[in-house]
Amino acid sequence: MQINNILIVSPMFMELQLLIEKEQIEKNFRYLPEAELTFTDLEWADALVCFNLSSNIDYSQVKWVHSLGAGVDKFLYGKSWDEDVLLTRTVCSFGQRIAEYCLSYILKDLQFHDQFSVAKSNKSWNPITPMLLSNQKVMIYGTGEIGQTVARIFSALGVEVYGVSLSGKDKDYFNEVMTIETHFSRLSEMNYLINTLPLTEQTASLLNEKIFERLSNVGLINVGRGASLDETAMLNALNNQHIRFAVLDVFSKEPLPVENPVWDHPNVHITPHISAVTTPDEAVACFIETLNKIEGNKQILNKVDVKKGY
Repeated sequence: MQINNILIVSPMFMELQLLIEKEQIEKNFRYLPEAELTFTDLEWADALVCFNLSSNIDYSQVKWVHSLGAGVDKFLYGKSWDEDVLLTRTVCSFGQRIAEYCLSYILKDLQFHDQFSVAKSNKSWNPITPMLLSNQKVMIYGTGEIGQTVARIFSALGVEVYGVSLSGKDKDYFNEVMTIETHFSRLSEMNYLINTLPLTEQTASLLNEKIFERLSNVGLINVGRGASLDETAMLNALNNQHIRFAVLDVFSKEPLPVENPVWDHPNVHITPHISAVTTPDEAVACFIETLNKIEGNKQILNKVDVKKGY
C-alpha cells in the first residue's frame, strides 16, 4: 500500500506535528483539530490518524485509518466498515499503565488505607493486619495485549489470575482462561474483577446482574469500556454487598453527567478516563512503526479485525 497524503486530526495535533516533523518523513501531512476537518480533507488523504471522531465521518474515503487510542469501538461498534480500508490501533504502554492503576486500588484495599485514614482523623489507635496479594484471586475480562500485561504483573506478585475471553484460549500468566459462558462457576471464588474488554456486540452490558449475583464482597475495576457495565445492576450489587467497591475509569457517556447516581455512591471511585492515556511520544512512535510496516509489506501486529471489533 502506498501512502502519500496523511491527515492528522487530534486535540493534540500541534504536539504531534512537532514530533513528526523531527522525523523528516517524506510524506505530505495536514494537521487539524476535529472542528476544522472537512470532506475535502478526507478526499485529499490516503491515511487518517485520529482519536475517536465524534462526527459522522466517511472513513471509506481513505486507504488506512490509524486510531491514536487502544480502543476502536467508536469506529466500529454499531457501524458498518468498508473492509478495503485498513484499520490499526495504537499499542504502547497501555497495559503497564492499566496494570499499575488496578494494582494501586487493590493495594489500597488490602492495606486498609481508608480505614487508617478514618482512624487518624479520630485519633484512634486501631491495628488491622494488612492482607497479602498472594492470597488473592483476580478475574480479568479480556486476555489480549492489555489483559495479558495485567496478568503478567499480578501473577509475578503471587496473585492467582483467571481470564475470560470470547475464545477461552489459554494464555501465558493466567492460571486458567474461560469463555464468557463457562466462567460463572469460578465467580464465587474471586476477590477482584477487572474488565479490560473492548466494546463489541458480545461485550455490551456484559457485566450485569447475572455475574454480580454470583459474587460475594468483591472489588470491581472497569478500565475497558463503560458500555460493558450495567451501572444499575452494579449499584444494586453494591447495596446488596455482592460488590464491596467499584473503581470506574470509563463510562458510556463522557464526561460523566453530574446527575448520574454513581457520583453519589460512597463505595464507587471515579477517575476521568486516565488509566491508559496516549502520550504524544508514544502515539507518534506507534504511528511511524505502523506506517513503515505498511509500506514495507510487513506483518502488522496492531491491525484490527474489523469483523471481531478489536
